[in-house]
Amino acid sequence: MPALQQSPYLLYSDGEGNIFEDTTLFAVGRSGWDAVPVVVEDWILLPDGGSLYELPGRKGIGIDVETGEMRLCEKGWAVAAFIPPAHTGLYLAAYETDPAAPVLPLFCYTAVSWQDEQFYVPAVRIEQDIRQECGGFNDEKIQSGAEHLMQAYPHNRLVKHLAENCALTYRCPAARNYFIGRWECPVPSSPACNANCIGCISFQPEDEQIISNQDRLSFKPTPEEIVEFTVPHLQTAPFPLVSFGQGCEGEPLLMWETIRESVLEIRKHTSKGSININTNGSKPAAVKALCEAGLNSIRVSTNSARKQIYEAYYRPNNYVFEDIVESLKVVKHYGGWTSINYFVFPGMTDNVEEYEALRKLIRDTDLNMIQWRNFNIDPDWYLGKIGVQETGDCLGVRRMMDLIHEEFPNLKYGYFNPPIERIHGNFESDFAH
Repeated sequence: MPALQQSPYLLYSDGEGNIFEDTTLFAVGRSGWDAVPVVVEDWILLPDGGSLYELPGRKGIGIDVETGEMRLCEKGWAVAAFIPPAHTGLYLAAYETDPAAPVLPLFCYTAVSWQDEQFYVPAVRIEQDIRQECGGFNDEKIQSGAEHLMQAYPHNRLVKHLAENCALTYRCPAARNYFIGRWECPVPSSPACNANCIGCISFQPEDEQIISNQDRLSFKPTPEEIVEFTVPHLQTAPFPLVSFGQGCEGEPLLMWETIRESVLEIRKHTSKGSININTNGSKPAAVKALCEAGLNSIRVSTNSARKQIYEAYYRPNNYVFEDIVESLKVVKHYGGWTSINYFVFPGMTDNVEEYEALRKLIRDTDLNMIQWRNFNIDPDWYLGKIGVQETGDCLGVRRMMDLIHEEFPNLKYGYFNPPIERIHGNFESDFAH
């Protein structure tokens, strides 16, 4: 891809779905509350599968091409990009928000620009795995696979949920992959949660300004339902893994007894593949029981390595930040693979205090992997909800990634849970091809 020779131009929307360039303004990014310049090297072509949003009630900010000063674009609404999985945004879209502007839905809002008839975003490809690339999905095969597996398991509520809700309604990439017989198989398992995350995508209070993106799992699966479809997947899929805990549900550790029974039964039938849990890590004793049953991988979600920022967002019930750290230690003690699902928010993730806290978390837990995930949330709303007025000195997301990698060269970066072949073999191999 040819490198840009100059900063790209700001984009704006006319409010009717039409997007234009403003050649009087160079595009900038946002870090915390502040609009900041973006070096030319940080702009990459908008990856396939990316999309654009207009941001109602928000005026874009750019650098005047003649004066070099930052100013507002008065021509329409600001524009942001959703960047697809495997890519991590380095800067948010920069804009000024009108007090009457609506709260934005729960998506990521990466800066976006235009140059040489192409869209650009400030981002890095953090993961070479192709498992969720839009070009790799065939809708007819997914539809056919869903129908076939619902017929094969006619009484399995979980297969029906994964087909009708996850794959065919919400177009969840993990569920879609399951129905074409490959890679990671999602296993939603809990309708309840012990956190009240501000940005929860499956449950929002009726009096909140935003609504959830999807409906939460509404029943408790049985071990029999789980084992029925996960064992054949582990036995036949390439690079297979099963993952308890998905965005369309609550906290899987609240169903740890069911999961434990499922894992024990799965391992009676097959030793193939990896068994993972995506969790808030709130119950270390439950994690210990699962490891003893055969769990070999954990991904703990967090918006921060700092207790006060974590708890302000997650608003936990009957657990504390220290519990998630302990859960990572437990899995490591049993020889398992440990990851954090790290919600990247430029200006918060990369500030100096967070950097020091992340270094401590890595050292304390001997962490295997950071999944640098884009944070799906309205930036103004988020910072207001957790009470952050100033985000402090920032390193820049790319610089922070580099510093952490230099200090911890064995720590892996990515976006997805690795299969057992990568855990035990060549992690860097592009296995999904």
